[in-house]
Parts: sequence; structure tokens; C-alpha cells
Amino acid sequence: MKFIVETYGCTMNQGESAELAARLCSLGHKRVEDENEADAALINTCVVIEPTERKILRRLRYLRDQGKQLIIVGCMASVSPAALSEEFPGALISGTSGYPRFMKVLEDEFQRCGEAIEPGFQGQMVLPIAQGCNGSCSYCITKLARGDLVSYPLKELVRRVEQALGQGVKEVLVTSQDTAAYGMDGNDRLPDLLEAICDLPGDFRVRVGMMNPDNLSEILDGMIDAYRHPKVYRFLHLPVQSGSDRVIREMGRAYTSSEFLEMVRMTRSSLPELTLSTDVITGFPGETEEDHRRTVELMEQLRPSIINVTRFSRRPGTVADGMKGQVPGWVSKERSRELTRLRFRISSEINASKVGRTYTVLIDERGKGSSVMARTDDYLPVVIKGDHELWKRVNVRITGHASTHLYGVIVPGMEN
Repeated sequence: MKFIVETYGCTMNQGESAELAARLCSLGHKRVEDENEADAALINTCVVIEPTERKILRRLRYLRDQGKQLIIVGCMASVSPAALSEEFPGALISGTSGYPRFMKVLEDEFQRCGEAIEPGFQGQMVLPIAQGCNGSCSYCITKLARGDLVSYPLKELVRRVEQALGQGVKEVLVTSQDTAAYGMDGNDRLPDLLEAICDLPGDFRVRVGMMNPDNLSEILDGMIDAYRHPKVYRFLHLPVQSGSDRVIREMGRAYTSSEFLEMVRMTRSSLPELTLSTDVITGFPGETEEDHRRTVELMEQLRPSIINVTRFSRRPGTVADGMKGQVPGWVSKERSRELTRLRFRISSEINASKVGRTYTVLIDERGKGSSVMARTDDYLPVVIKGDHELWKRVNVRITGHASTHLYGVIVPGMEN
């Protein structure tokens, strides 16, 4: 059997798709890129916002009508299994908590058809470190899909990374719904895990995924130490969601805007080159123009390199879905546009300050046309013209910038 894989949503979904695809390959089935060649489609779904859910359903209907065997996994399969089974009666469906059992279902349904097929060299590894979270955000349907926090054993995670490094992996993406929550249901915390991973031999880099502020505050000193390790990208993804303390409270998030600012200040004082990414939701129920202005002012103070702006989306089963004061769509859209313009202005100014500097980067992605994408130790994206070898470290001089990335040229005689 030949199959395609399509993943929607978060980095964790990408990691879980890779594991499920590897299981099919181990049974002798072949992953392909061209859907016209495929007999089956593994679709990993997301339900964070309604537009994404609609897009996925359209795609599933198209693939069904093309005669593909559907394998539907992810958060949509967790929160709406009955609806999916009714519309796609021939599909194999599994929510996120059922993957261990689902591996056996795949084995029974798609029996071994030959020797195991190696998935091929992958320079990047996505490492899910936990399932679920310990939060109770009023707008979040992912909590309904993935449940309470279950951290994976540290030794098993380190073993998986060690195995991947032996296969040539050069970049490890540590991910979960909230990486800062790792170990709150046990003993070892995120700094312990990062230390154990970084103790492994080899030249590789680690990117730490999204952390919620209240959980980061408990391990901030340890994380600052972790970011100092040369193998860890100095990249902090810390969602604030709003600059209004009232809105933050209504969202069910356990911090204030001033506490958030102080956390960022402390981190930057120790790691001045840190790249900060944050998330903002516009149009949350009850958000006033004053609340929005506070968010804009907070972004001006923070000056993050990245601001991920999302318009509030009502999700069934969440507290926020039934809240009074739902903000009209046109208001939410206008606020989103203002924050997006601010985002591009701030990031462009930050990137302009990097022009003329020299960085050591890891080439980790093919770019558009004849170019590659590389990452600095601060996880800044650098576009380099030319068909250069992936997963190689080189020194580059920054020659230009856009609002979302830098442009660089390799410094002759300084390739690693």
C-alpha cells in the first residue's frame, strides 16, 4: 500500500504523524508525496479554530471521493469521533489518547506486505514529551481533545533522542501542549530533561516548544541555565494572549501582564540575544477597545520578534463559547489587522539591526527556488541563495532583511 501524510496544526501533531507513518512503513507500506499514487491518506487533524476544521473536512471529503482509504487521527478525532464515523464510515479513526492501541489496529488492517521500509534520513526529530496539560483555559478545545497532563518518562525520551542521533538527526524539536508543564505530574522537570538530552554526544541543536507563563515561572532559573547550553536554541515561545489583566483572567490563565513582563525582563537580562515569540487572541468575549489598546501597548513594550495573532474562534464545549459579550467578527478582524501590522513593523526593525553581523547557522530546510533556510543559535531564520547541503553548519554574513527572515551569504573559508 502507498499512502500520503497530511498534518494540520501544532508541532506535536507533526511528531505523532511521523510515528504513525513509521509504523506503516515498518509493515512494508510506502509513504509517497504524490496523492495520485496513494491508496490511503493519513490525515492528522486540528480543531483549534473553526476555519481549520472546515478546511480539513473539505479535504477529507475530497480524498474520500477520490477513493482513498482514510486514516483520521488527531484532535478532531478526539472531540468528534461519532460525527467522523458517520460521515466517513470506512475510515480508521483514532483520537490522540488512543495511539498505542491504534498501532495494533493499523497492523491488523494493513497487514505486513513485505520487508520494512526505512522512512529515509530525517535530519530533524519532533519529540513529544507529554500528552495534555494542567491548564483550564476557557477558550481551549485542545484540552478537551488531549486531556490532563501525562508526562512521558525522561529515560525513554532520552533513549529515543539517542537513537535518532545515531541515525543522523541534527535538530530535536521538543514539544507538547505546554513544555513548561513537563514533569509536574512526576519528578523530573523540563530543565532536567534538557540537561539529559544535551549530555548526549554529538553536534545537534534543540528547540524548546511553547511554554505557558505560569508554569515557566516555577522553573525559570533552570530554563535560563538550559538556554545557556550551546546545543539549545535561545528561542522562547511564551504566549501572553492579551495585555488586559481582566481578559487574561476571563481566559482562565494564571498570571498578569506585569508578571509576564517581569518574566521576560529576567530572561532577557541573562540572555540578551534571546528570540521571543508570543501569541495574542483578538476579539475574546467581552474584549473592549481599552482591552485591545492594552494589548497593543504591551506588544510595544515587549517588542517580540514574532507575534502570532489569532482571532477568537468559538469552540463547542468550551467555557468561552457560552460567554456573553461575543465580539463582532468585523471588530475582531480590524484588531487583528492592527496587531499584524505592528508585528511586521517590530520584526522588521529587529531584523534590520542584524544586517552586517556574522552568525554560525545550521541549514535545516529547502527554501523557494534555489535557496535554503538556516537557523542562527537564536533561531533566527536566514535565507541563503544556492543549493547548499542540508544539516551543515556554516558561517554567514547578514546582507539584508525582510519582516519574517534575514538574508545571508556564506563567508568563504569559514564553512564547518
